[in-house]
Amino acid sequence: MVDPLFWLGLSILLVAVSLTAVLVAALPALQELARAARSAEKLFDMLSRELPPTLEAIRTTGIEITDLTDDVSQGVKSAGQVVKQVDQSLEGAKKQAQNLQLSTRSIVVGVKTAWKTFTRQKITKRTVERLSITEQSSLTIRERETLKSETRRSKAEAYRVHDGYNGSSTRQNSLDDEEY
Repeated sequence: MVDPLFWLGLSILLVAVSLTAVLVAALPALQELARAARSAEKLFDMLSRELPPTLEAIRTTGIEITDLTDDVSQGVKSAGQVVKQVDQSLEGAKKQAQNLQLSTRSIVVGVKTAWKTFTRQKITKRTVERLSITEQSSLTIRERETLKSETRRSKAEAYRVHDGYNGSSTRQNSLDDEEY
């Protein structure tokens, strides 16, 4: 049994049987592989037909979203500017109201003062006798106090009533009275 040809034949037979068994076992796997290849081919055909329009639609949608985002940001900026303008208008109105209030107060005070001025009694002005500086320095404190009380005018005496207008002579006389 030592014949090498026998062993060579037996090994070839065993290899052939093994290869046949592998082929029989691999046949269903190869059939499934062929089906998968056909399915993949159909999928690739469908993708090549459907993918470009879908990608174009996605790109268009992205552009539209960008445009809408820009529009919204411009709207927000415009709304911010409107809010600033309204705020400035309110501040202006507030300042105008304060100015109006101040003007109204000034007018009311002016009218009250004018009314008091027109309704009070008017008395002629009295001339004040004045001492020279050398005479004042020689007076005692009591004499000064007495002179001050005599030369003080009352509120009613502070204003003079002119019954008529005599032109420049009246004005000249009143200036002469005030100097002495």
